[in-house]
Amino acid sequence: MKYNLDKGFHAVYNLTSGLKATRNYKFRLYPNKEQESQLLRWLETCRWIYNTALAQRKEAWERERRTVTRIEQQVWLKEAKKTDERLREIHSQVAQEVLFRVERAFAAFFRRVKNGETPGYPRFKGRGRYKSITFTQFGEGKGASFQDSKLRLSKIGLVKIKLHREIPGTIKTVIVKRDAAGKWWAIFAVEKELTQLQANNGPAVGLDAGLEKFAALSDGSIIENPRHLRKTEKRLKHAQRNLSRKKKGSRNREKARQKLAKLHAKIHNQRRDFLHKQSRRLVETYGLIAVEKLNIKGMVKNHRLAKSISDAGWGEFMAMLEYKAAEAGARLVKVNPSGTSQECSGCGMDVPKELSERTHYCPYCGLILDRDVNAAKNILKKALALEAA
Repeated sequence: MKYNLDKGFHAVYNLTSGLKATRNYKFRLYPNKEQESQLLRWLETCRWIYNTALAQRKEAWERERRTVTRIEQQVWLKEAKKTDERLREIHSQVAQEVLFRVERAFAAFFRRVKNGETPGYPRFKGRGRYKSITFTQFGEGKGASFQDSKLRLSKIGLVKIKLHREIPGTIKTVIVKRDAAGKWWAIFAVEKELTQLQANNGPAVGLDAGLEKFAALSDGSIIENPRHLRKTEKRLKHAQRNLSRKKKGSRNREKARQKLAKLHAKIHNQRRDFLHKQSRRLVETYGLIAVEKLNIKGMVKNHRLAKSISDAGWGEFMAMLEYKAAEAGARLVKVNPSGTSQECSGCGMDVPKELSERTHYCPYCGLILDRDVNAAKNILKKALALEAA
């Protein structure tokens, strides 16, 4: 059976020591009403653990200038289980993993402070804001495993799962997540051995990402921008207005919220499907792909372009290209974008032009071609120069 490893893929890819890779695979879960009710209780209990652990660290620092460690909090959690029925209901792996999340939140906060950034302090989770639980061990006799084509979760039972593809490798952990639309998912972190990859000997190509076009390639081909968000914007605005009219806490408001969430989920899925297909096609066609090293965080600060940039999904697309190129034996080269739009790809002379000018015309050599294709050719030139250096 042939499996589509891109459909529904949850994008994470880490190379470890050049021998193994860790990827995440995402599958739809269908818990029954009793199981869903229990999972929701677990999420709320995990939220309580998270908020309590965060408060302990905050108060200890404010009162005593003392840092509370995860080990101390694990001891606290063990003692709290003796008197709190909610904590005894949850699997121990799931409860302990919450403390690791708190630790990671503070580690990220202090790392950004050290780098001179101005990060926000780790935040308390409001009701309904804790979305997932993690079973840190997978396999027979562990917190989670497969049994009779279902996912067995300790203290939850056998949960129906749609295994629409093969999972190649060893499952290390599983995250059970509920999205904004109320759907449940199982995300498996899978470690697999890397076989010796055969180099992709396809042609080299430069790629210029844009907004009018999603991307222009140095060979003259164009990837059109589907604009998934823009096409659904009217429906989103209508759904948002409908939600704002509903009384807070009412059943009708919850229905309106779910309708809006489903619209956002649809746009998200359409965008990811498009990005997966385009990135897969590129890494299978070309042996070297040259792209600009974009500062997307800085670019979205431009409020006129932020929505269009987010709709295009450049950051996610570049991440997909990176791990898929590694798998396909292709090379991804990132270059400085400075001057790629203004320089003539034919003669190398500087040809200034406004953003509204969509055609490159060189008065020195007479080259006429699409502005973005010209930029893609310059990006490729820079990449080849880097490779030759």
